[in-house]
This record gives sequence, structure tokens and C-alpha cells, in this order.
Amino acid sequence: MKHAEPQSPVSFVANVARLPQKGLPVAIEADERQRAALAAEHDLLSVESYRAELLVASWKRNGVKVSGRIEADITQACIVTLDPVAAHIDEPVEALFLPEQSKLGREGFDGGGEIVLDADGPDSPETFSGDTIDVGALAEQFFGLAIDPYPRKPGASLEGAGDDQPEESEFQKKLRSLLGKS
Repeated sequence: MKHAEPQSPVSFVANVARLPQKGLPVAIEADERQRAALAAEHDLLSVESYRAELLVASWKRNGVKVSGRIEADITQACIVTLDPVAAHIDEPVEALFLPEQSKLGREGFDGGGEIVLDADGPDSPETFSGDTIDVGALAEQFFGLAIDPYPRKPGASLEGAGDDQPEESEFQKKLRSLLGKS
């Protein structure tokens, strides 16, 4: 019987049913295969290193707080020259989870249940079902958000070599005449 692959290459499922009082420390160090999968998933040339250090702790009565940081060294293609651009990611991770059946999670924001959020703090709680949370997939989300969507080699610019305006196409000329601009 073949079971389904986890969604994230760095999937790490933490059992949150009985968390230690001080929290459950989780360290994820991606191996070569996981780094290759991360690179493919996030359109990177390569991921040289990837490490997440997290603490999974109880929050409020039956919620879970995941905090820590993720560090990675990646190589992306420059959006101008397509040359490799190296980048270092050092991103804090912070998220709150509530069980689906939690009153706070159900009533949350519209049912009159009040959850006070700090603008600089974690986002509103997500819900989870059962006794587990994939903290590896969570860390990967933060990793993905930390990647520069427009990596550029130092000195590379999007402007063409010359400063002269490109020749206007027939379509642009018609459009401009329709809009009454000359």
C-alpha cells in the first residue's frame, strides 16, 4: 500500500495533543533531495541550505503557537540577466492555531467572540483538525514569502541600452488616436 506524499518537501507533522509544558522544539534540516524539491517548488536555481528551528507550544486553552525562525541560502535567476543571484533568508516564523471544534475558532471574528490581535504579532489563528499540525509546511510558507520575487544582480537594470523611445506599434498609434491623445 503506497501512501500519499506529504504536500511539503520539508513536511514535519507535530503531535499537539500533549505538548510539553516548555513546548516541543522542532529542528528541520533539509537534505539534498528536500532542497532540490524546495528549489523546484519555488522556482529557484538551487537551495544550498535550509534550516527551520521552531517551538510548538500550547496557546490559550487548547490552541497552539508555533514560533521560531527559518534560515536558508538560495540561488535565484536574475530577472534581467538570468544570471544566478545568491540570497540569504533569515525569517521569523510565528503562527497561531485553534482546533476546528474550538469555540474561539468557530465564533472567532463574526460570532461576538473577541480575539484581540496585535498588528505586529502573528496573523489571526488558523484552525487544525485532529491532533497534528504540519509545522514543516508552515515553515515552508514563511520561506516562500521571504523569497525576493524580483531578484536582481547588482548593477542590472530593466532599461534598454539606449535612451531613445521604442518605435510605436500600429496598435499603439490607433489606440492613442482613439483616446484623443497625441
